[in-house]
Amino acid sequence: MQLGPYKLVNNLALAPMAGVTDLPFRLLCRRMGAGIAAGEMLTSDVRLWNTAKSRRRMDHSGESEPRIVQIAGGDPAMMVEAAQRNVDAGAQIIDINMGCPAKKVCNKAAGSALMKDEQLVREILDAVVKSVKVPVTLKMRTGWDRDHRNSVAIARMAEDIGVQALAIHGRTRACMYEGNAEYATIAEIATRVGIPVYANGDIDSPRKAKFVLEQTGAAGLMIGRSAQGRPWIFREINFFLETGRSCEEPSLVEVRDIMLVHLRDLHVFYGEEAGVRVARKHIDWYAKGRAQAHEFRHAVMQATDSQTQLERARDYFDALVESHDAVLDSVA
Repeated sequence: MQLGPYKLVNNLALAPMAGVTDLPFRLLCRRMGAGIAAGEMLTSDVRLWNTAKSRRRMDHSGESEPRIVQIAGGDPAMMVEAAQRNVDAGAQIIDINMGCPAKKVCNKAAGSALMKDEQLVREILDAVVKSVKVPVTLKMRTGWDRDHRNSVAIARMAEDIGVQALAIHGRTRACMYEGNAEYATIAEIATRVGIPVYANGDIDSPRKAKFVLEQTGAAGLMIGRSAQGRPWIFREINFFLETGRSCEEPSLVEVRDIMLVHLRDLHVFYGEEAGVRVARKHIDWYAKGRAQAHEFRHAVMQATDSQTQLERARDYFDALVESHDAVLDSVA
């Protein structure tokens, strides 16, 4: 799959998610098989960049090409400045966010709120595309609400302006993350534009991935929430699409080792106190659906230093491994 000058290793993308797709998680998902991974959404207001949070969001140290920065805002001039500054800092693709449904973003006429004003969308896309020499991509939803699905018109406009790829979440802004994603609109967009389209929304298994590709005719798939606590989903989907067969689920030992490396990376990236705090939600996702997860969560939430957190996470998965092995021995 080609995106601008970059030949991608596959057609799977990690969706940018605020508070989730930081550098450690992006690197992990790339190792697990994601072809590309955009950074967390960054405000276009450069006056707000002088914070530890924003500096971390702009950190792409050690990241494979292409390095993707997603920016959000509703003012064309501010979007241009944000795009140019990020390109100067090493961004190789600029992604424009018109998909975030969060109220704090939409209340500032950014994210998916922009889809209500197609003229402003045109001005932003045209200004950003003309201002940088790297590919510009666009992530959006199917529309503002069920009665105003205008993503086809915006997609065609974006292609005419020079946007080089689209990612479409199969819900309107009003839907937030409720209900089921619909793929008919994505399929229509894929037939109406000549640039790559990524389908996004509710892709939670290899078979669902194949289904969505067949239903939409999209060039690629974008995985978001389904990768939380399960970054190997990219490996599973790649294997299924290539072979038509399901690969083995990762063993508990492999899950434990993936998680521990991830936690250590978070501790280093954020520092002791913040790293422990950020790691909690990831540990929660890794434990989801497993035995005694509630008790484990409680124990982990009480850990206030990285060493204790790592030890409790390791002990929990070691106990799961022992229990699993004991069951196998009894059956044998």
